[in-house]
Amino acid sequence: MSKLSPAPGVAKLAPYKQGQSQIDGVENPIKLSSNESSHGPSPAALKAYEEVAQTLNRYPDGSQYELRKAIGDTYGLDPNRIVCGNGSDELIQLMVRAYVRPGDEALLSENGFIMSNIHCVAQGAELVIAPEKDYKVDVDALLARVTDKTRFCTIANPNNPTGTFIDSSELRRLHAGLPKDCLLLIDDAYAEYVWGESYEDGSALVDEFDNVVMTRTFSKIYGLPALRIGWAYCPESIVDASGRIRTPFNTNASALAAAAAAVRDTEFVAKVKAHNKQSLERIQSVVRDLGIEVIPSQTNFYLLKFPEGNGKSGAAAAQHLMSRGIIPRPAGGDDQYLRISVGLDSENDAVLAALTEYMEQ
Repeated sequence: MSKLSPAPGVAKLAPYKQGQSQIDGVENPIKLSSNESSHGPSPAALKAYEEVAQTLNRYPDGSQYELRKAIGDTYGLDPNRIVCGNGSDELIQLMVRAYVRPGDEALLSENGFIMSNIHCVAQGAELVIAPEKDYKVDVDALLARVTDKTRFCTIANPNNPTGTFIDSSELRRLHAGLPKDCLLLIDDAYAEYVWGESYEDGSALVDEFDNVVMTRTFSKIYGLPALRIGWAYCPESIVDASGRIRTPFNTNASALAAAAAAVRDTEFVAKVKAHNKQSLERIQSVVRDLGIEVIPSQTNFYLLKFPEGNGKSGAAAAQHLMSRGIIPRPAGGDDQYLRISVGLDSENDAVLAALTEYMEQ
């Protein structure tokens, strides 16, 4: 019998479970389980993607120059401090590998991107989880759990599955309360959807301090999840450290080209954002009238909490939606919660009709 066994951290983990994408017997279900953009990518991104097909015999640009420049031009950032990766999850993994040692403590909020937990545990870190308050990251709860072993802290802002965010003052208070040798990673995957005036992404903190990283993705508002492409904005020292362990061609040529075109098409992004906000406002109004609590979201998804004591639940609502060809996602480890992505108008209409039918049964 083989004595080969995985590292202790790996043995503790359960595999990541993605959102369901199929319903038996339904040919084209409405998939609203993974916070994808139903608008798809920019036409400019599709054109750039198709053009790359003529050069598939060549390696991609390992320096990622064109995409880094496009991101820098669009967001007003130094392209030399941008690192691109195979989705933002690879970038999170690079930061954990570079800065977390076995036995270190990784401080995380109750909700967020589960891959952060997975990468930290696989690296041999001890997870320290802070509860959230009123469906938001609780900075007090995080800081109360800081010890002399805290070397990594990450939050998603806005958060998943709640769709809420903490404002700039709270973000800065969190950073100020962490040890100077602790890396703060701010996962801003949904930043492009936010319209709240008090919101601040992580870039300003990155410019001010040498222990902050901001990660972003092209999988959400840019509609490119199939290409697995994301980026991080980092201090120069962290660019250097992550570059020493990044594989030479970790981003493919199709993804680099499509993402560069997508990030420059700011008009398309603005239209998607406006439609998403308008759709959320309508959805939240209708859902509340049905007697379902909806957590105010600034993302492309919304979290529902079904009332207790009347026989209604998120789990049963999910089954009803599935029977109508709609795929939502249970959330929060509680049968009362259900997370649903914002879709096109016709998709949102189908969800609201199915929820109305379920609540009136």
